[in-house]
Amino acid sequence: MAFLTLKNIKKSYYVDKEAFPVLKGIDLSFDRGEFVSILGESGGGKSTLMNIIGGLDRQFEGQVTVDGQVLDHSKERQLDDYRRSTVGYIYQSYNLISHLTVLDNVLVALDMTTLSRESRRQRALQLLDQVGLSDQVNKHPNHLSGGQKQRVAIARALASDPQMIIADEPTGALDAENTQEVLSILDGIARDGKLVIAVTHSQEVANHGTRIVHLADGKIDGDVKLKDPYPLPQDTTNLQARPLPATAAYRTSFKHLMYNFWRNSLIMLGTAIGIFAVILFTGLGNGVNGYIQDQINSMANPRAITVFRNPSGKKMSQEQLQASLQNLSADPESMFISDHDIQRLRNLSDVDRVETGVMVPGFRLSYRNMQQSGTTMTTWNHSVTTSSIKQGHRPGNGEILLTKQQAIQLTSAKKYKSIIGKVVHLNFNWIDKNGKPVQISSDVKVSGLSDGASASTSLNHATMFKLLRDNDATTRANYVAVFASNLNNVQTVSNKIDNMRDNNNRRILGTVTVGSVLKTLNTYVHLASTILAAIAGISLLVSALMIIVTMYMSVSERTKEIGILRALGERKKDIRRLFTSESILIGFFSAILALVISFVVTFSLNHALYHLIKYNIVQITAGNIIFAFVIAIIISFIAALLPARRAAKLNPIDALAAD
Repeated sequence: MAFLTLKNIKKSYYVDKEAFPVLKGIDLSFDRGEFVSILGESGGGKSTLMNIIGGLDRQFEGQVTVDGQVLDHSKERQLDDYRRSTVGYIYQSYNLISHLTVLDNVLVALDMTTLSRESRRQRALQLLDQVGLSDQVNKHPNHLSGGQKQRVAIARALASDPQMIIADEPTGALDAENTQEVLSILDGIARDGKLVIAVTHSQEVANHGTRIVHLADGKIDGDVKLKDPYPLPQDTTNLQARPLPATAAYRTSFKHLMYNFWRNSLIMLGTAIGIFAVILFTGLGNGVNGYIQDQINSMANPRAITVFRNPSGKKMSQEQLQASLQNLSADPESMFISDHDIQRLRNLSDVDRVETGVMVPGFRLSYRNMQQSGTTMTTWNHSVTTSSIKQGHRPGNGEILLTKQQAIQLTSAKKYKSIIGKVVHLNFNWIDKNGKPVQISSDVKVSGLSDGASASTSLNHATMFKLLRDNDATTRANYVAVFASNLNNVQTVSNKIDNMRDNNNRRILGTVTVGSVLKTLNTYVHLASTILAAIAGISLLVSALMIIVTMYMSVSERTKEIGILRALGERKKDIRRLFTSESILIGFFSAILALVISFVVTFSLNHALYHLIKYNIVQITAGNIIFAFVIAIIISFIAALLPARRAAKLNPIDALAAD
């Protein structure tokens, strides 16, 4: 039984629906060990017949049988398997892949075999040695002569150990000496028991084989046997073919990327700048949030929850609660917190400590002949940090902490520090146990001066309550400092306090926490940084367009390569992966470059600003780094989808014919 049989093969091309027959009923059979030359003039249908035999042309009538199995040209996957395992191509124009070395051009066929990586390399080196190119393995095709290129093409055709070699004008571009060498190699391939079919218009080449089939005007008009086919070897072992692994596509993509590194580096730089801008603004947002949190936490204990009376009995925001504190002067009695409610606070779970306090809405200070009025004075508690005290210390018994501005008003801008340790007269109004006004008056020593955003006028707890008792004023607290057991419980405790109710189901208390202030500020900062990052993200769209254009250019430049790979047996998905993987690599390296730029700029900015604010204002997190890689890969992958799809849909025959 013949190895290859063609039965009634017909093929026509159509121009404006008018049919132009090229093959008009071809019946042929071939055996392994034959070196068959298909001879004929240009336009006689030789190349068309070769494409049908090789599984590249699917639009024809008739039947092709290979080794007893009918080849269904309507099934693309079957044709891919057929080209991968059975057919090896040798072209007149060599069709080597320019960005791959001689060795890699052979390995590209071996990647679709089950050999190990080292075995593939050894076989490629062995084949190149057989064709006399063992000293040229690391060169690129543009450094080879025509004869050398054709021998590389022969080694590649033999790499996967196919049963059939199709040679399209294999000596058409060679001189006499190289022609004889190539014909001798083809004859040796036939002697090894393979079917060699050479398409040629040269009678000299045709005479070198075992058989000549003459094709004219789409018909067989001669079939001459020059000599018997070569006998088949007794023991033959064939390599097992497999679909191209994804790793092979990535390796090829990486090699092409490096081959055109400088052009691709501009694309990577443009993409990296867009990613860098997004990272910078998000890192700046992280830094500003951290700085605000650091500053607020340095002023107040983050575990502290300040509790006030809720005069409305309804749910109030912290802003509304703070606004209601004007009742301290208008109706101070309405703001007192009962001992019962204070005990309820102490009984709450996750509460570490409760400190009662008094907030005075107005007071007056006298020192020598100077007086100064203040709006708020509180008892000192552990919710306040000492970082706001710039001179002196926190108030002890019989002492008061003033603000820097109060000290200046009582002395002068140059001598305000001299008031520390001096006695000032304090006067303020309060109420007695019956709600009647009481004037509180006493001398207190200045313990220190506070300044900044958290500056306050404070008496310690013992001093405040002694003054009230000595003047028969009520000692009921109008605010309480509650301390959560840890930071994670602050919001939970705050919610419990906000939901405490009386017998009429009215809310009793309201809370103010550092965390809520931070949350509000951080929300604004996050919004601002997100908007800035989104604006910077526009550059990522530009980067995506750059990648799309680059990939379309790459498809146009590599059209012939696509045809070569398809002829070797690569699937459409392999071609798509070839371009998407290269684009993903561009995105990956862009992300690395963006991170390098980001870290350099971050270090420079933080170094330049640290002496002003004592804080690293740009903070790049692990999440920012992960985001950089994810967004770069996603953008590059999406940008490559259309060009990769276009590449995969190219007709292999048209792709091979591209310049």
